[in-house]
Amino acid sequence: MSQEEELPDVVELPIDGCLDLHAFAPKDCKTLIPDYLALCAERGIFEVRIIHGKGHGILQRSVHAILARLPLVAHFALADGSGGGWGATLVTLYRRI
Repeated sequence: MSQEEELPDVVELPIDGCLDLHAFAPKDCKTLIPDYLALCAERGIFEVRIIHGKGHGILQRSVHAILARLPLVAHFALADGSGGGWGATLVTLYRRI
């Protein structure tokens, strides 16, 4: 088996302000979320929706813990009913001038 066959497929995400974590392993969130938010800020997207699902709330708590440590994050809160309720978190990023 060649090295190319052993490498996992690379998934390119659209940087559109909506990150759905259902396609990722929870362990990947530690790097995925900060990287995605940084790319959003670079593109002038300062309102981001992170979809973590409802489940038992474990991923939601992990996402919130990550967001609380990021200096780029101005504010975050669970979405309202029309935005996914407690299955999604809305994030506001600081605008750097």
